[in-house]
Amino acid sequence: MSSVKAIRSQLLYFVDDPATAGDSAWIYHADGILWIEDGLIRMAGDAAEVLLQLPSGVEIEHFDHHLVIPGFIDTHIHYPQTEMIAAYGERLLEWLETYTFPVESKFGDSEYARQIASFFLDELARNGTTTALVFGSVHPESVDAFFAEAQQRNLRMIAGKVMMDRNAPDYICDEAQQSYEQSKALIERWHGVDRLQYAVTPRFAPTSSDEQLQLAGKLLCEYPGVYMHTHLAENTEECQWVAELFPEARHYLDVYDRAGLMSRRSVFAHGIHLCDDSCKRLSETGASIAHCPSSNLFLGSGLFELDRLTEQGVSVGIGTDVGGGTSFSMLQTLADAYKIQQLRGRKLDPFRALYLATLGGARALDIEDKVGSFQRGREADFVALDLHATELLKFRTGQCKTLFETLFVLNTLGDDRVVDTTWVMGEAIHKRRAV
Repeated sequence: MSSVKAIRSQLLYFVDDPATAGDSAWIYHADGILWIEDGLIRMAGDAAEVLLQLPSGVEIEHFDHHLVIPGFIDTHIHYPQTEMIAAYGERLLEWLETYTFPVESKFGDSEYARQIASFFLDELARNGTTTALVFGSVHPESVDAFFAEAQQRNLRMIAGKVMMDRNAPDYICDEAQQSYEQSKALIERWHGVDRLQYAVTPRFAPTSSDEQLQLAGKLLCEYPGVYMHTHLAENTEECQWVAELFPEARHYLDVYDRAGLMSRRSVFAHGIHLCDDSCKRLSETGASIAHCPSSNLFLGSGLFELDRLTEQGVSVGIGTDVGGGTSFSMLQTLADAYKIQQLRGRKLDPFRALYLATLGGARALDIEDKVGSFQRGREADFVALDLHATELLKFRTGQCKTLFETLFVLNTLGDDRVVDTTWVMGEAIHKRRAV
């Protein structure tokens, strides 16, 4: 027997990128109904239209001062770094040595990894994030624990074991062949199971030998459809280090390209310091960049050239990059994305920002046929955002005259308190408790 649900509220979703499609990129219903059947979107439209077609007897859940949108999609985040979020005082390379490696060394303990994975996934739900591309640690136990918790919640998650065989403490390194064999076993155990997918995950070029990068490329050839997830051109010191370690490469991205790591399902975090040839190659291969504004500001890494990458046809999503990023909230991350463009003398309008955090993220992860919008047949992962969640937000949105202004205020003042309810496949997995 089919399961039918209906949500009545303001609805907003995207069908294209506002940067290229303008106002036709988004669909808004001031009084809309989202009709869900067996965990999938059946219809999203004006209430007057949907009510004529909705089966009789279906209970409609009302959200009177809310905006219902597709669930947020985080295109770059580290679950083992949850406990070190907001660690003081270092830039990228020193930050890794001082905080990251010691914390990640704990994840060979399956029970510990599962506890952190559980907290991490609860935090994502509390912030309205329903899909994420996630770094594990070097330990296969970290990935087993993460996927087990995600499977239990019926989440669409992509994750992988870190591959790292040099330029890091011995206690947190693997070996090239070992990383290949462990990654292979994890792919066969988890990729394509329920809503889970695997990402081959070299941490970044400096911590992988040529042999390890080549073996990562071999995995991509052996298992078409898996992802490749790593870091790229985040920090100027990092870029200089890569040039010294790989003198034969034309530039940073070329290191990965030579190893066969460029494809439609390759996602590179950061991409701040890129040459024109790198942008061209990203566009040619369909690879994506995960823009991580909060961590870029926190670690002092640089200002992301969003307009430049867009003009060159590079797909971009948004990542919180916890624990370099300082919040699980996509709304707070979008506020930082706006500030970065302001520092560059550019603008990021609120429609484009929300696109990047929903359909844009789905496109970056090559899953726009499954999530990221309210088009018929998509999986019903969505969130209700309360425009009265705080007294300030209620007061400020009350002064707004247009949807544009309301969205900008939401993107700027919003945080986890705004997330009233988060649904996955039509089932509520988070409801905010009254304070």
